[in-house]
Amino acid sequence: MPELVFFSGTMDCGKSTLALQRIHNRSARGLQGVIFTRDDRAGEGKLSSRLGLMTDAVEAAPEMDLYAYVVGRMSQGDRVDYLIVDEAQFLASEQVDQLARVVDDLDLDVFTFGITTDFRARLFPGSQRLIELADRIEALQVEAMCWCGARATHNARTVGGQMVVEGEQVVVGDVSCPAGEVGYEVLCRRHHRRRMTSAAVRAGALSPDVLPVAAD
Repeated sequence: MPELVFFSGTMDCGKSTLALQRIHNRSARGLQGVIFTRDDRAGEGKLSSRLGLMTDAVEAAPEMDLYAYVVGRMSQGDRVDYLIVDEAQFLASEQVDQLARVVDDLDLDVFTFGITTDFRARLFPGSQRLIELADRIEALQVEAMCWCGARATHNARTVGGQMVVEGEQVVVGDVSCPAGEVGYEVLCRRHHRRRMTSAAVRAGALSPDVLPVAAD
């Protein structure tokens, strides 16, 4: 039976790499899929991995009807055996409904990949709807790690290495952005709650205020 599957995890846990691996495996078997993405770090119409792998994709714009797009491709004679959707957290709720319709009405597997919560630890609308509708939810087995060595469970937005908790929900960035730019860091819950990024910890360790003072 075809399924709507949601592969979820924090940033930096290999979601896009797994999406590319699934595309490769199915291509090797002669299967052809439609690949959607949204706001990929590599730019519009790209699905990229931090390992350096990349493929072309269809940019799932906010107003796009994903079901209608797939039906249109099939009506033109294109072969469609499955769908891959990366950065699925950025989809609108109604677009997730359209993906469910692809599964139910077109009998196609739909594999979606995304993070569940934003930098404020709030569910993205797309992820929330996937949790509500998916036939299966898979947590990625490659665990990202907080700077303290614990399992990372939260995504933090940083500016100049400092964690911020205000701003638009969607701001494109990456875990390897230069200092001073908007970036992201994965943290354990404890350090996300305390807003303790790796840069903040390093700065604190170097501050003269925390150095021991010799007694007279």
